[in-house]
Amino acid sequence: MNEHSRPGLGLFELLGRTWQRPAAITDIRFSPDLSTVAFAAADGSVALGPVAEAETPESRIRISGDLGQMRILPRSKPPMPLIGTAGQSGGAVPLAPYVAASFIIGTEAGEVKRLSAQGEAGDTLFNVGGRVISLDHRGTLAGLTVATDGEHLYVARGREAVAKSRFEDGDAIDALAISPDSTHIAGLCGQELAIWTLEGASFALRVTALPAPPISLCWNESGSHVACGLATGGFSLIGAARGSTHTVMNFPKPVGSLSWSVPVNALIASGAYRIAAWLLQDGMAGEAIATGRPGLVAVDVVAAHPRRDLVAAAYANGQIVVAQLRSEDELVVRVAGAPVTALAWTGDGRHLAVGDSEGSAALLTFPPQLFK
Repeated sequence: MNEHSRPGLGLFELLGRTWQRPAAITDIRFSPDLSTVAFAAADGSVALGPVAEAETPESRIRISGDLGQMRILPRSKPPMPLIGTAGQSGGAVPLAPYVAASFIIGTEAGEVKRLSAQGEAGDTLFNVGGRVISLDHRGTLAGLTVATDGEHLYVARGREAVAKSRFEDGDAIDALAISPDSTHIAGLCGQELAIWTLEGASFALRVTALPAPPISLCWNESGSHVACGLATGGFSLIGAARGSTHTVMNFPKPVGSLSWSVPVNALIASGAYRIAAWLLQDGMAGEAIATGRPGLVAVDVVAAHPRRDLVAAAYANGQIVVAQLRSEDELVVRVAGAPVTALAWTGDGRHLAVGDSEGSAALLTFPPQLFK
């Protein structure tokens, strides 16, 4: 199943290419060179496609001569289908950008393998003890790659020998994320956050107890702090160097999605009945930034624009908006639909990828005129 969705006239259809996948989308990643998008699904498959397209929204914009109004014409042809890999049992495949147009994936057999833009499995970087639960990569071929089987942390720098650290606190490692400067690795473990500090070939581990089980994980751009969304409705900010913790609670819903706005140095969180954002001040969530319009439906997923003070947000009813921080105005991109499970911007901020619980995978391209 990889057919193009039925054409429509809404902004979502005019800006985006949409494909139907066989299962819910669980993760979206762009290759480091921004040429390829990868959609991971709950059936263990990965679908890949080019970011560039022939019929860009810019090429389809028309300006009326009398009123000067802008309109976007529909595409004349459906987009090329995605390239899908075979699914594997046991759920979604861990996925991370690797080098150039490639990615890395984790397998049931414990392999951390390279995946090309054409969907071809490449060489195995290394093996872990059991099924790969989570992985991440930063840098070039000589960069840092980490993976876990739930019991151990495996760390590799390029083709050097893989270092292994056992987590002995009792709870399994559920998720991993490398800090932007590649000096720390954060892991979600039961009701704790583990931070490994890399010191040459050795590890220094600090474990921080949290007020509730963490369900999302996000580093800020400098790597000084990591944020954890909590299952009970709230989030904790943890300092990487000293382990200082600041927690904000009383969200109506679990905070399953977090994103940092680099231009504003603000943390954006799901789980409230509007887009919730705070400035980072002295390692704490400082001034609250009122953004978007409050309503009766909670925000499920957020993704900060990498270059502008904008944020994409998806509500529980499937509505998708793009809002400017500190403004009530929202550009409604999709009015309603299946609950959104993943949002991701390209590094240049021109494209927004969307995945939902019914297997819809979309890639939207925003013409510059839309945000002037």
